[in-house]
Amino acid sequence: MSVYTTITHEQLEDFLTHYNLGPLLTFQGISAGIENTNYFVTTTMGEFILTLFEQYSYEEMPFFLELMAYVAEHEIPSAHPVADKFGQYLRCLNQKPAALVKRLRGQGVESPTLKQCQTIGCVLGYMHTISSEFPYIRANARGPHWWQATAKRVLPGLNSSDAKLLQEELQFQSHHRQLQLPRGIIHADLFRDNALFEGDKLCGVIDFYYACHDVFLYDVAVTVNDWCNLANGELDEPRVESVLAGYCKQRELTPLECQTWPMILRAAALRFWLSRLQDLHFPRPGEMTHTKNPDEFRNILQARQQVKPL
Repeated sequence: MSVYTTITHEQLEDFLTHYNLGPLLTFQGISAGIENTNYFVTTTMGEFILTLFEQYSYEEMPFFLELMAYVAEHEIPSAHPVADKFGQYLRCLNQKPAALVKRLRGQGVESPTLKQCQTIGCVLGYMHTISSEFPYIRANARGPHWWQATAKRVLPGLNSSDAKLLQEELQFQSHHRQLQLPRGIIHADLFRDNALFEGDKLCGVIDFYYACHDVFLYDVAVTVNDWCNLANGELDEPRVESVLAGYCKQRELTPLECQTWPMILRAAALRFWLSRLQDLHFPRPGEMTHTKNPDEFRNILQARQQVKPL
């Protein structure tokens, strides 16, 4: 992660005058995440996360903040945005859209237990069941059009075997994009570091800034590819079964979803391989640097090509 936009103590103090959160005590840049600038902020009223949005305009942000409020108000453990004195979630700071959320307890998971996997599957299934009542729609900005555009950018920097793998997977996916799979609002980035646990208790789901309207099964695949992955890129089947068992307590998979599971796992792996390749070959300048290794998702993609339908 990088702190792409630095702020001063004086700027943050002025920003906080628009909230009923008391005087600023401390703030510090966060070395987690990839796309946005994040700070820990402590005031006399508590601890918060300040996010400055680097990729989205002011006009795009209400979708994400309203979704975070909607999810929290439907009793999913998550960070409800903090409203300012005028009842607004969004403000500007240092010429960037900015928002505060309450800092949650817990930590991201390094090695998930089966109970944690079941819990995250259950929460994901519940989120999908309530998504039909959310009034906003947003297309997936990292869907197939983005795959193609990003592939063109990164292909010249790849070795021959990686370039062949990427081109063949893009061709494979192009033949499977018109399937009528159940859709709705998805998180689209529910990795282990976006779920905060204390032991097996889920304290919060965070980072909804890739959320969009897309295939539910894709959301499950993104989650499984991270939560259930072994060091060699293959799936840990007991963890997969736990995630799916939790999910199906809230929402049963359709026969077509079960049949297309391998293809969707591959699509989810492709998206994050491309993301990491882009970050590696086209890094953005920032105060902190934290680039994730794209080879992890290349290996995951290759392993998912061997997966069977559910």
